[in-house]
Amino acid sequence: MIAIACDHGALALKEAIKKHLDERGLAYKDFGTYTAESCDYPDYVAPAARAVASGECDRGIVCCTTGIGVSIAANKIKGIRCALLSDKMSARLTRQHNDTNMMAMGGGVVGEMLALEIVDTWLDTEFLGGRHQRRIDKVMALENE
Repeated sequence: MIAIACDHGALALKEAIKKHLDERGLAYKDFGTYTAESCDYPDYVAPAARAVASGECDRGIVCCTTGIGVSIAANKIKGIRCALLSDKMSARLTRQHNDTNMMAMGGGVVGEMLALEIVDTWLDTEFLGGRHQRRIDKVMALENE
């Protein structure tokens, strides 16, 4: 199950991603927003990130106009490793090396076609483990300082 959330600035992108996930047969839970009315992204991103951190959802995708705000908000939730993505190479490497459990994108930064390719790359790439796990363990330990 994939958690998905956005603010008003990326509603169209979120809807395009949901349609794409439907076409791939992938289950998701939409945490909002559901309208183009101005809203505050933490109200939607935090519940999505908590669902990933708790294991209710396996991974999460969050969007706003730039992707910056939603990535910052998601990373405030203990257990989340959210990467702001705007290219396929970063999507691949952040899964292989960082085992990211959430990704963020900006609806005003990436077009729909590229966004869907980024989503596919991120969802389809496996974590490599090995030396990368040691680094992730060190990063996650920072949450307890």
